[in-house]
Amino acid sequence: MEYLTTTYYFDYETDVIQELVKEFKTDRLTSKEKAKLLYLKIRDSWRYDPYHISLLKEGYKASAVAKKTTGHCVDKSILLIACLRAVGIPARIHLAKVKNHIAVERLIEKFGTNELTPHGMVNVFLEGKWLKVSPAFNKALCEKCNVLPLEFDGENDSMFQEYDRKGSIFMEYIEDYGHFEDVPFDFIFKNMKNHYPKIVKQFQGAKEIRL
Repeated sequence: MEYLTTTYYFDYETDVIQELVKEFKTDRLTSKEKAKLLYLKIRDSWRYDPYHISLLKEGYKASAVAKKTTGHCVDKSILLIACLRAVGIPARIHLAKVKNHIAVERLIEKFGTNELTPHGMVNVFLEGKWLKVSPAFNKALCEKCNVLPLEFDGENDSMFQEYDRKGSIFMEYIEDYGHFEDVPFDFIFKNMKNHYPKIVKQFQGAKEIRL
């Protein structure tokens, strides 16, 4: 089965990833149960932060993300994929462009738009089918934005919260870039350069973007 190997980015053989998944390396849990629990662990143990972006390849290694306390959607997707692969569950990265509609003032101030690209999510293979899941928005952030946190039942896609608790539109997918076997570093930064040229130019030569 493809999408199980360790790679430069999905470096699950490292001590830090092995420590993360050690409790899930048991026959007492089914693959579905492992996937659900790992999803929750990554979703809530790393606070979502779209304003801190690494400009170096090594910043996108799962082992590097694991050592932080925050991460943007691509970071958290990479980490979840590495953990899933580490326990024998096929997983791959999926990218898209999304538009946020709630609490977007800072996004617009920093990015010049409420469109975020590329947005990272995870394809996980369970019981003969690929499912789409997004571990980006931690539970505390969702509560702050009055949005139900995304749950994953191991049987259905869990991609985004379309509406908040009041019925106002929260998030929409506006372009799908498809899935990739490994982290497409060059594609990610070409995409960022096309959509946020002022930011990329401002931080040219830097190791990271902090907005």
